[in-house]
Amino acid sequence: MLDHFIWGSVRRISPEAPVPVVEVVRETSFPGGAANVARNLAPFTNRAALMGRVGCDSEAARLKELLTSEGVGIGPLIENAELPTISKTRIIARQQQVVRVDRERLEKLTDAELVEVKKRVADLLIDVDAIIIEDYGKGFVTQALVEAIVSIARESGKLITVDPSPRNPLHWQGVTLVKPNRIEAFAAAGVEDHYRGTAPLNDADLIGVGNTLLKRWQVPAVLITLGEQGMMLFQQDAEPHHIPTRAREVYDVSGAGDTAIALLTLALAAGLSLVDAADVANHASGIVVGKLGTACLTPDELLQVYED
Repeated sequence: MLDHFIWGSVRRISPEAPVPVVEVVRETSFPGGAANVARNLAPFTNRAALMGRVGCDSEAARLKELLTSEGVGIGPLIENAELPTISKTRIIARQQQVVRVDRERLEKLTDAELVEVKKRVADLLIDVDAIIIEDYGKGFVTQALVEAIVSIARESGKLITVDPSPRNPLHWQGVTLVKPNRIEAFAAAGVEDHYRGTAPLNDADLIGVGNTLLKRWQVPAVLITLGEQGMMLFQQDAEPHHIPTRAREVYDVSGAGDTAIALLTLALAAGLSLVDAADVANHASGIVVGKLGTACLTPDELLQVYED
């Protein structure tokens, strides 16, 4: 999807309705959704490619332009002339969001599109070490898609990590790791969250949810991101492992989950253990929340954190 920002100032209220009149100063656009995950990978590898569905419109053209400029491969993208490219336009005045305008139509992946996805994934497998399934609940990620990717990747021994959507409950058996945030994890487990700031290793509800998801999804590992409390890693036949947050200052948490799944998967593909890979993802997320907007980090910034 495309994240579009309209920046302006407000000096008067409209005479037509009790709403502010925003005088536009500038406009910016960034890759959003799964495209932001690919964008987070790009500084660390020149082999990141993005698969998803876009329309045949100006938003798709702009998204492709942005991705190409950042070194993300766009060849696997699927076009559907009947659907708009998902875009979210935020109008911001004096650093405050005035309104958000969404353009989207949620349609499930068709059988014909699934056939094309299978072909393109199979063609890509020679050049990739891992696949990230990033689900925003927009219709592209279906159970049939997951099962197809798992089947193809299993034959080649490829890693598969998942960032799930609570709006789209799926079975994840066959993937390497699933990374929900706390809200998504409790929703997936069907448990009400009575969070009171308890330390993660003493949070019986959190530990119960993590163990429940390990069994329900039948996956080797579940990593639950906890915002200011860091992350909690659950593995089969191992005690829960807590990783405290590395953030020094928090300005904007948008996109932190995208950074986490991107760097976690990159670290796993490079051969790190689950614990060490989660630590890398935690450091990376701590950097991006210290930046305004949907931000990424550089290899130098990540190295500097470990050197400090």
